[in-house]
Amino acid sequence: MQSYEFSPSSAMPLERAHTGFGFDHVSNPVGASLDEPRQPVIRGFIIHLDRAHDRMPQVERLAAMLPVPSEVIEAVDGDCLTDAEIDRVYRRRLHKPSYPFEMSIGEIACFLSHRKAWAAIVEQGIDAGLIFEDDVEIDESFHAAFAAAKACLKPRAFVRFPFRMGKEHGKCVLTEGQINVIRPDRVGLGMVAQLVSRDAAIRLLKATTLFDRPVDTTVQMSWFTHISPLAVLPGGVHEISSQLGGSTIKRRKTLMEKLSREMLRPLYRARIALRWRRSI
Repeated sequence: MQSYEFSPSSAMPLERAHTGFGFDHVSNPVGASLDEPRQPVIRGFIIHLDRAHDRMPQVERLAAMLPVPSEVIEAVDGDCLTDAEIDRVYRRRLHKPSYPFEMSIGEIACFLSHRKAWAAIVEQGIDAGLIFEDDVEIDESFHAAFAAAKACLKPRAFVRFPFRMGKEHGKCVLTEGQINVIRPDRVGLGMVAQLVSRDAAIRLLKATTLFDRPVDTTVQMSWFTHISPLAVLPGGVHEISSQLGGSTIKRRKTLMEKLSREMLRPLYRARIALRWRRSI
């Protein structure tokens, strides 16, 4: 399998169609004032499963449209994970409130893939990473959403770009034109796009050497991660996996599994909401 720890060879540079906002820092450029605050160094990381060949055109398209230099993070392939490798990182009911479902192999691989992206941020010593999954399309509002997210970049910053509108509400911390950055009353699900500071990446890596639930539900647990995610609305992103052949991590569930989830999911969400209220 591909190791869930980052190695430089797992990030493959892509040619970009334009330089976008140009956030790469150049030390003391000619004509620049020494008093000017330096711009943060941000790179894009697109998580892509190597055998998902049909998605590569979308990866290249996305990389060309992003406002920062971008590279591919080779996703961990769940089909290649051994039992020993899974046992090394996955423990059921590790944290409270307990997650009521056993993680699928695909969910475990997805979590490890995001850990590779966080590790890449740390390994490269950049200020932040703009992490995308490969089944995402961006629209004309994304650049404004990214600019607002960048304005909120500081230690521990983790800024989500939700793809479901109307699902998250909370206190507004920044307004720029039609874009609002909020501190959600409850963090939404999905990990399609996030701006992650180096400090947040370090903290998340330390907190998730072992995990017991999917990566997006783990990010909801700010009392555990000590990361308080923000959300940009509108996020300017759209999840398009159905147009790319469907999800690469989901598997068909039996009728009993579906019924069990329908009963247990609301109880789990209520426990998360109660724990969230206690933590704020």
